[in-house]
Amino acid sequence: MQRSRRRVSAAASAVVSSLLLALSLSATPAQAATHHPIVFVHGLSSSSSSWDDWIADFKADGYSSSELFAWSYNWQQSNVTTASQLSSYIKTVLSQTGASKVDLVVHSMGALNSRYYLKNLGGTSYVDDFVSTAGVNHGTTTASWCSWLYTSCSEMYTGSSFLTSLNSGDETPGSVSYASYWSNCDDALTPDTTAILSGATNVEVGCVSHTDMNNDHGVYEQVRDFVA
Repeated sequence: MQRSRRRVSAAASAVVSSLLLALSLSATPAQAATHHPIVFVHGLSSSSSSWDDWIADFKADGYSSSELFAWSYNWQQSNVTTASQLSSYIKTVLSQTGASKVDLVVHSMGALNSRYYLKNLGGTSYVDDFVSTAGVNHGTTTASWCSWLYTSCSEMYTGSSFLTSLNSGDETPGSVSYASYWSNCDDALTPDTTAILSGATNVEVGCVSHTDMNNDHGVYEQVRDFVA
């Protein structure tokens, strides 16, 4: 009789333990997926609206509006000035979101001011992933058409003192993860391989035009996976 009671008691204890475990698990709230905020930086003769397609894609893939920041700036000014303004903007984003770092996704000349920020203004402390799409990382001779008009454009011309300084030493400084996506038929970049960054994940995406590089969905999927 005592053995029978002990068995019943043990069984009851097991049931109670199982119930308590189930309750404790169900009481734990589901954690929503979180991401680093993304700051998008456009290029020459462009604006934040050039990122509309990709922002829509990121939202469709689970990002919220409060995690996506397309930034506009005066593209005619020196990339040094723009880099300083980008530094202030990123600090504002971090303060607003409570995040410790952002991901930087840039297009064309946006690679120059963003990389200046990373190399010279302490940006590596605040950036997790850096993605260059059709970045004019080592200059392009096609900038000759505007180099006499705009400071930013003269800095983009192959062999400029700005580029020489920017690319001296480590092209991918800090603990940031770098990627560069480039096209083999980019008429704006001469040569196409100017986009390649030493120390980065460099990806040739095939024949995509310069202006389509930051709204092409196939390129987007690769960028999304990299920053994820």
